[in-house]
Amino acid sequence: MNKINLTISELNKAYTSGTLSPAVLIPELISQAKKQQAVWIHLLNEDELQPYLAGLKTKSPQTHALYGVPFAIKDNIDLAGVPTTAACAEFSYIPEKSAFVVEQLIAAGAIPIGKTNLDQFATGLVGTRSPYGETPNAFNPDYISGGSSSGSAVSLALGTVSFSLGTDTAGSGRVPACFNNLVGLKPSKGLLSTSGVVPACRSLDCVSIFALTAHDANQVFQIAAQYDSQDSFSRSNPAANQAPVLAKANFTFAVPFDEQLTFFGDHAYQAEFEKAVAGLEAIGGHKKQLDFSPMLQAAKLLYEGPWVAERYIATQHIIENQSQAMLDVTRTIISSGNKPLATDCFAALYQLQALKKQADLIVEQVDFLVSPTAGRHYSREEIRENPIGFNSNLGYYTNFMNLLDFSAIAVPTSFTDNNMPFGITLFGQAMQDQTLLAYADKIMQYNQLTLGATDWPFITENINSDDNPGFIDLAVCGAHLSNMALNWQLIERDAQLIETTTTASAYQMYAVPGQVERPALIRSSGETQSFEVEVWRMPTEHFASFVQGIAAPLGIGKVEMKDGRFVSGFIAESIAQSGVNISQFGSWRKYIEQK
Repeated sequence: MNKINLTISELNKAYTSGTLSPAVLIPELISQAKKQQAVWIHLLNEDELQPYLAGLKTKSPQTHALYGVPFAIKDNIDLAGVPTTAACAEFSYIPEKSAFVVEQLIAAGAIPIGKTNLDQFATGLVGTRSPYGETPNAFNPDYISGGSSSGSAVSLALGTVSFSLGTDTAGSGRVPACFNNLVGLKPSKGLLSTSGVVPACRSLDCVSIFALTAHDANQVFQIAAQYDSQDSFSRSNPAANQAPVLAKANFTFAVPFDEQLTFFGDHAYQAEFEKAVAGLEAIGGHKKQLDFSPMLQAAKLLYEGPWVAERYIATQHIIENQSQAMLDVTRTIISSGNKPLATDCFAALYQLQALKKQADLIVEQVDFLVSPTAGRHYSREEIRENPIGFNSNLGYYTNFMNLLDFSAIAVPTSFTDNNMPFGITLFGQAMQDQTLLAYADKIMQYNQLTLGATDWPFITENINSDDNPGFIDLAVCGAHLSNMALNWQLIERDAQLIETTTTASAYQMYAVPGQVERPALIRSSGETQSFEVEVWRMPTEHFASFVQGIAAPLGIGKVEMKDGRFVSGFIAESIAQSGVNISQFGSWRKYIEQK
C-alpha cells in the first residue's frame, strides 16, 4: 500500500472517496510501527483494535470529524484495558476506562493504535530516560528526540499516525515538536482534562497535542477541549476560544532582549532564530524587544523551588517502597521533592505571584511573544555526559509557561544546514489558544515546510471561522473595496479580505454625492443586475465603531450573494435613488475608472 498523507483533511478525502478504509489502513500502520526503535511501549493487537474499528460502523467521515484518524497516546495517559506504565514497569496498572480526553477523541471517530515511550514519569526533556530504550530523533538517530513525550512526537514525525497526545508540564509537548519538525500545542491549563493522566506536577500538568499542521492541531483541540466536572483543575473554554480566528494582516510580537537570548553555543540555532524573526516581519509582524526577566526568573522556580514536591507526591509509593524501579537520574531529581518546607512553598508562591504581575504587563504590549523553543539540540552522547545540566538548558524557554498560566504553541520554521529541524514558540495569556493557532498556521503557510520527517508537502487549508462569534462578515461594494478611498477603515480594524464575488441579480446601484462619493445598493423589483462585492471578516469588537461612522442614506443590512446566501453588507434607503443610476457598470470600481 502506498503511504498516504495522514493529515486529517487528506485522510478524510481518502475515506470519503472510498479509496481507503480504516480497516485497511490501521493494521498497516501498526505493522510499520513495530519496526520503530524505542518509540512504542504497547501497540494494540487485533483483539484490542477491533472494538474501535467496529465503533466506526455507526459513524462516517461526514458526521465525525476524526473518523478513522489514527493517533498515539503517551504512556502516562490511560487507554482502557491497556497498561499504563509511565515508563516504569513496576508502576504499571490496567485502567478500566480511558482518560477523559481520549474518550472525546474516540467519540469523534479517532482510532488509538498504541501507547508511546516517554522519559520516566514524564521527568525530562530529552527522550533518553526510559527503561524501554532511548527514542532516537526522527531525522538523525545520533540526536535526542526531546522529551518527555518522545515516542508521541517521533511516531507522528515518522508518518505512523495523524496526531498524538503528549503531556506538557515544563516543555514536554514543545521541545520534542521542535526537534522533530512538528506543531506542539500546549493548551491553556485546564482546557484539556487531566482525568486519567498520571500526574507529574498536578497543579501544572497539561495534556498536549502534537500535529503535522496547525490546522490539524486546531481540529483536535476543538474536540478535546471539553469541560470535565470530574477534574478539579478543569476550566471552561470561553466562547471566543472555541472556534478558529483570523490572524491579523499586521501584528506585533515581542522577542527577548539580546542578552536574554541564549543558544548554549549552538550557532546554527541562533542563525535559524534570526531567520524566523525575519520571517515574522515578512508576513506583517512588527517586532519589539521586551524584558523577559520575569519569565526567566519564574522558570527557575520549577526545579529550584518547591514544585518538585508535586513530582514526589505523584511517585511517592514507588520512590519510598521500590526506588530501584526508577532510573538513577529520575530518582535523583524526584527524591529532592520531600525536602521543601511549607514555608518554602508559600515564599515561592508569593514570588511567583509578583512575577506573574510583571509578566502580564509585558504580554499586554503585543499580540504574542516569541522565543526559540529550545536553545540547542543536543546529541544523545552529550546528554549521557551531562544528563541533568543539559536537560535544564532545554527548559530555559519552556519551564515558565504553566507557572505563569500562559498558552503556547511550538511551530516549525526551518532546517539547519545539517538538515535538523528548528522552530519557535509563540505564547500569550491563557485562553488565547485560537489566536496562537492562527498565527502558527500563518507561519506554516509562509514557510511551506514538508511535514514531520516525511516527504509530504504542506497543503494550505482555509481555517473556517464562519460561525465564530468573535467575527462578522461584511460585504462591501464601493469606497471600502480594496485600494479604494475608504478601504483603510477596514484595515485599521483588523478586517481581512476573505472573498471576492458578486451579489444576486436583484439590485440597482446609485452614486451618492458627498465628501467621498459612495454607492447606494438598493434591492429592486424592476430592472436589476448583480454587482461586484468583497467580503471582509472583521472582529466584532470593532464593528460598532465602524457602523457608527456610516452616514445616511447608507446602512448595514443583509445583501444576497450570487449563491443565495445573505451576508451583512451596505444597503441604502430609497431616497438614494435621487442620485445617478450607475447600474449599467455592474461595479463601483468600473464606474470610478470611467470618470
